[in-house]
Amino acid sequence: MTEVRAKARAARAGERGESRFAEGFALFAECLLTGVWIAVASLPLVTYPAAFAAGSRHLGRRLVHERGGWREFTADFRSAVRRGWLVGVAGWAALAAVWVNVQAVRNGLPGGPFVGAVGVLALIGAAVAGLRAAATWRPGDSWRSLLARAGRRTVLDPAGSFLIVGGLAVVVCSAWFNAPLAVAVLGAVAAAAVAVEERYRRR
Repeated sequence: MTEVRAKARAARAGERGESRFAEGFALFAECLLTGVWIAVASLPLVTYPAAFAAGSRHLGRRLVHERGGWREFTADFRSAVRRGWLVGVAGWAALAAVWVNVQAVRNGLPGGPFVGAVGVLALIGAAVAGLRAAATWRPGDSWRSLLARAGRRTVLDPAGSFLIVGGLAVVVCSAWFNAPLAVAVLGAVAAAAVAVEERYRRR
């Protein structure tokens, strides 16, 4: 099945007169554009899960050469944000809890370093699970079910999870050196989550 789909994509690229390099570069450019869309949709702060879900759907369509643009992204975002904003609130609450743990470490609270380390690892795991859930979101899906299944995949597929952690690290480093660059890299993180989920599905 994988070979058939790859040959079909190659045939479609050949019909359009595109080389493999040109097709790859076009996908890279699409990731950068999607990153900007995700950043704009995340401006209300609690809408970032829905933004990543819509971005992942857009990139998924691009990978199979289906038509789709800003209009489809917006429609997906509106559908995902109906319950996705609650996930966003929970994410900020988790971040606040980890910040409290870090402050406990700095203040020398007994057991603080251990609690702080556990809190940071739990936050990273939650972020990976959230991205994996967003990558598999479809209109009408329950975020609770998506997150539960994504949490299991995060543990059962450590290689894929580490790949997503690497993508998140790139975003953090980009923001550290040049904040505007991090905006575009968000699309690459969404693409990594889509690729990881597709890889897991084919296992």
